[in-house]
Amino acid sequence: MRILSSWIREFVPGITVSDRELADDLTLRGIAVEGVFDLGAHGSLFEMDITTNRVDAMNHYGIAREAATIYGLPLQTLDPSLPPAKPAAKPFPLKIEERQLCGRFTARILRNVTIAPSTGIVAERFRLLEQKPIANAVDATNYVTLAMGHPTHAFDLDKLEGGIVIRRARKGEKLKTLDGVERTLDPDDLVVADEKKAVGLAGVIGGWDTMITPETKNILVEAAWFDPGTVRRSSKRHLIHTDASHRFERGADFNAPPVANALVSRIILEAGGTAVGELVDVVIPETAARTAKRASIGFRVSEVRRILGPTEDAGGISAATAVNILTRLGCEVAEATQAEPTGEQRQDLDPSRAVLGDAAQKSAPAGQAVTLPSWRLDLEREIDLIEEIARVYGYNRFRSTLPPFAGSVVELPWAEKESTVRRTLLALGWNEAISSSFCGAQDAATFAREPESAVAIGNPLSEEAGMLRPSLVPGMLEMLALNLSRDVDDAALFEMGTAFSGSPENGYARVEERPTLALGATGKAPGSGEVDFFEMKGTMEELLGKFAVRSLDFDRFPAASGLMPAWLHPGRSARAVVDGATVAWFGQLHPAEAERRRLKQTVWVGEVWLDRLYKQDLRQPAVRELSRFQAVRRDFSVLLPERVTWAALAGAVDALAIPEMQSCTAKEVLRGGRQIPEGQYSLLLGVVFQSHERTLREEEVQQWSRQVVGALEGLGGKLRT
Repeated sequence: MRILSSWIREFVPGITVSDRELADDLTLRGIAVEGVFDLGAHGSLFEMDITTNRVDAMNHYGIAREAATIYGLPLQTLDPSLPPAKPAAKPFPLKIEERQLCGRFTARILRNVTIAPSTGIVAERFRLLEQKPIANAVDATNYVTLAMGHPTHAFDLDKLEGGIVIRRARKGEKLKTLDGVERTLDPDDLVVADEKKAVGLAGVIGGWDTMITPETKNILVEAAWFDPGTVRRSSKRHLIHTDASHRFERGADFNAPPVANALVSRIILEAGGTAVGELVDVVIPETAARTAKRASIGFRVSEVRRILGPTEDAGGISAATAVNILTRLGCEVAEATQAEPTGEQRQDLDPSRAVLGDAAQKSAPAGQAVTLPSWRLDLEREIDLIEEIARVYGYNRFRSTLPPFAGSVVELPWAEKESTVRRTLLALGWNEAISSSFCGAQDAATFAREPESAVAIGNPLSEEAGMLRPSLVPGMLEMLALNLSRDVDDAALFEMGTAFSGSPENGYARVEERPTLALGATGKAPGSGEVDFFEMKGTMEELLGKFAVRSLDFDRFPAASGLMPAWLHPGRSARAVVDGATVAWFGQLHPAEAERRRLKQTVWVGEVWLDRLYKQDLRQPAVRELSRFQAVRRDFSVLLPERVTWAALAGAVDALAIPEMQSCTAKEVLRGGRQIPEGQYSLLLGVVFQSHERTLREEEVQQWSRQVVGALEGLGGKLRT
């Protein structure tokens, strides 16, 4: 945003430093000035970068308040006085139906006004700030926003049908806004309406039908306070971002509407006209209690010294210095007492949340009680006040010392397991990636571990990021799609992160966080050919093999069962089961999902539920001396029914418990052909026998071979001749 140094000096006449020094001092206090441009006799133009939590500083008066605080100078007060108003027969009718969403609304009637181009200081400052002038009444509202930061609006009074009503929009209700677009309102929208129609989207933009025109003679000036969340949702829903919504979304000053209304009215009346009746000011006490009249915060100078540490000054930050800074920031500081906590309360007491206790209770000294200014909604705890003291005092005035630390760093219980998973995947040629923690509603429903367990965000940045991710797979697919769109056809990525879930039974009041792993690959595998199902299965086996599990099985369900995840191809996917619990799903991405995401080649994905896997201990490596005796290899060519899986076959051979059998591997699998009956397949099974103590005898090997053949026959197999 742009700020005129001459305007700041008007609010703080005692500033003696140059504009460049003023910019540097503001920047050191967190009010960043990114550029200073000389305007000659008009001072300088500051290009500012104000953080989103400091909406109070998004205007000239807010910057002037900071300058006055830095230099300890008096700040000129805003003068809301107006010429005497003509009496009105009755107050202007004003009704707030949504008391939770509109905490304050002010209205003033101006009659016989003159609509003309802006002149004088308004026109001059608009020119310097490169603001587009429209007409004096409209310019007055924009000028006051630039001056003190509170948005206002001017209605053509003669186009209003009856009084003002603050209500929710009706389903299907239309509103043509000032940008000339007719919009269909949502029942969640808050609108400013007359008795028959909506005339403005509250806190966002006014309506076309009641805008100021050259023919306007009578005006209703409005200044209000609207709920930040409601304004933000309406702004996002209708894709409108205005200076008003930018400020209301971040929390406006509850006490500002009467002053802003008066300043706008005074500028309009300078060209002619008369105020009629007194200001109509409707205040909702409940909103005032949680904004302008918040409870005092307990504050102790000892905490300032403990947290901030020593400074360049020998005495450090004194009590007088701390109180002086808080007072200049707009706080009211008084001595406070606090109820003596009980034994149970004392161990849970959070000093940063100390507040005033009941005076009737037993009291003990508790430092100061700080009443917060209405324009600083970002101040909530004692630590916030300490941060403000450090900021104004000057970060450059603290000594460069490390804070004291007692104890040691404690790793999370699963830190070693997480490190093992990461090392294993990196060694296999996968690359680690990071994606967003949010996803859209459709992805949340598709990839959630349990139905209706996805958690919606209360104030999302966009519809595409409106849910906490219940799975890491959507983010993985987005990263693969991004690679493919950049002509990177070979990618093997993994991400370790947190997935979120909740329950509709408790209104998603509690959100569970689960460690999860997602795998995604397309194109060629690291160090081999094209990625396929067996490449994914091999990665899973290698990964799960790092844990000391009693049993590891891979299986799948028929497509008609409805038990397979909807995002996996039913015929080219499987699940991994460890000790009877499902820990992973993997396989080819379902063609329908691939088409929806416009993926141009086959994608293989997998998800490992690390919260279940981490319940297993890591497999401890065991060193074994190599045998000095010769190994004996035997191959068995056998016909097996299609129903016999490798897991069943390996389990049957392992059940023989032959100590000298070192390995059992599938060397070749054949299906189809004239020599292989329908419904069967041919397997070449390789078995290695070896002893660490002696040379094996032929009769022993023959006996073990017969046992292997017997196990295969028990599965329905038959040796080929």
